[in-house]
Amino acid sequence: MSRTTTDNPRPDRDPSIRLRLPERMQAVIRYGALDDLLPPEHEARVVWAVVCAQDLSDFHAAVRAVAGSPGRDATDPRVLIALWLYATLDGVGSARELDRLCRECDPYKWLAGGVSLNYHTLADFRVGRIGGGGDHAAALDGLLTRMVATLVGKGLVKVWRISQDGTRVRACAGASSFRREKRLAKLLEEAKKHVAELRALLDDPERSAGLSAQQKAARERAARERQARVEAAIAALPRLKEKQAKLAKKVSQKDKKAGKLKEPRASTTDDQARVMKMPDGGFRPAVNVQLAVDTDSRAIVGVDVTSSGVDTGQAEPMRRQVQERTGREVKEHLMDGGYLVFEEIDRATQEGVTVYCPPKPPRNPELRGSEYEPRPTDSQAVKDWRARMGSEEGKEVYKERAATSETANAELKSRCGVTRLLVRGLDKARCVALWFALAYNLSHFAKELIG
Repeated sequence: MSRTTTDNPRPDRDPSIRLRLPERMQAVIRYGALDDLLPPEHEARVVWAVVCAQDLSDFHAAVRAVAGSPGRDATDPRVLIALWLYATLDGVGSARELDRLCRECDPYKWLAGGVSLNYHTLADFRVGRIGGGGDHAAALDGLLTRMVATLVGKGLVKVWRISQDGTRVRACAGASSFRREKRLAKLLEEAKKHVAELRALLDDPERSAGLSAQQKAARERAARERQARVEAAIAALPRLKEKQAKLAKKVSQKDKKAGKLKEPRASTTDDQARVMKMPDGGFRPAVNVQLAVDTDSRAIVGVDVTSSGVDTGQAEPMRRQVQERTGREVKEHLMDGGYLVFEEIDRATQEGVTVYCPPKPPRNPELRGSEYEPRPTDSQAVKDWRARMGSEEGKEVYKERAATSETANAELKSRCGVTRLLVRGLDKARCVALWFALAYNLSHFAKELIG
């Protein structure tokens, strides 16, 4: 509401002119329902319609609030699922930010529907936890399976030919949190000493008189968690040493003397994160997000997250996952050269799967010839693969990889803003990747998933 007035004159304004000035102290009575906040075609309504069309019985199984039991009612899983799907499409990855939007932004207020929420509930639900200790990470994976099954049933997804690609996403671990074994042992000793000293302080009524019960519990929990993170980092070292030993066999003596093989380090923030080479050429803590896409429909049909900095060995597990998720057999598998393993090509051929993967150019073409020419040590499956990738037909088929899985990875980073994870651990990171896959399929197949 504004008012026309000539008072409150300013030196640079003629006092005789009349202006409409803002009146922010005027009380206003407004009537309306939450449903009036959004137009009928708004994307939030589409998200809600898709969620309501899904079978969410797996999420209900973890709810402990039942008739005749004490405690307040549980939050409807549809509300939490819809909020995170819409937030993922909107590029929101912070539970605190989503909590704020549920109070201030109309689409989020409409999806919440008047249900009170806090960032703890939202954060736990996103990474597969439910208040009271419940776990629904498997239910989240099952939701993606049912979505894909719906598209398979309607003939949109065939998985005859799938495309796979990996992208490295910055992990929630600082570069300075990576320590070598000697330093980790010292940090563990300090952490244990701190826990003991804190326990002695809290047990002394005089020394802890100024602390509330909540403050005592918070300090004790922080000390225990710090010790647990250091212990987890130490427990990760044997696996890193084993990997380092395998790598040492492939590295030349010249590189060893140059110090290229360094002592393995583990993070005291996230023991499952690894330092990886990023697309910009730098090295940072990251995880490897793997996506499989059906080339006909461009639907995401497979999701995985690993701590390996390379894609080697990721093709077979993904193909098995896609076949289990869809109930269909994969006949053609497209992947880039980073997945190349000759033994896997042999096994894929035995399973009736045709692999499309570009061979690596030889270091000395004058001696070795073209990468498409067979080698004396090649099996028949590898010889056929070389000939296939050297043919015009094979190259034309391989072009579909860039047009499918790479576009899905690009949408993950551009639209959904998944450039850095705000969660720690591979299990939580996989839940975040599942939310993206669900949101991606929803945005591309909303009509089919509703009907």
